[in-house]
Amino acid sequence: MLAAYVDLKKAFDSVHHPRVDGWFLMDSPWPTFFFCISYVLLVKVIGPRYMKNRPPFDLRRLLVYYNASQVIFSTWLFYEIGMGGWFTHYSFRCQPVDYSDNPSAIRVSGLHLLCICLTYFHMEGQQLR
Repeated sequence: MLAAYVDLKKAFDSVHHPRVDGWFLMDSPWPTFFFCISYVLLVKVIGPRYMKNRPPFDLRRLLVYYNASQVIFSTWLFYEIGMGGWFTHYSFRCQPVDYSDNPSAIRVSGLHLLCICLTYFHMEGQQLR
């Protein structure tokens, strides 16, 4: 078991890029792994046990605000990604990834991180329906 962990850590560290050191969820794959495990436990085990003998919650008002915030955040994210490169200097054809410390490349990398976070919130919101 320990050898498998060491091999997995070496594999993860070999693809790590120093530009993302200190970024939320990006220092290591473990936070993402634990978020996913926690999500599955909450949705498949803890939630059903908690709600077994309870009436369902009325979440319509909460979902209206949730959906509105998703639309606003997605619109802002689309604009930022466009201004970070797609509307300015990126092409729609294949091109190499910019691994430099160029402010535009860092901006787009940060936006990808926000997109990952948006996906987590979207998964949670889908479970509420």
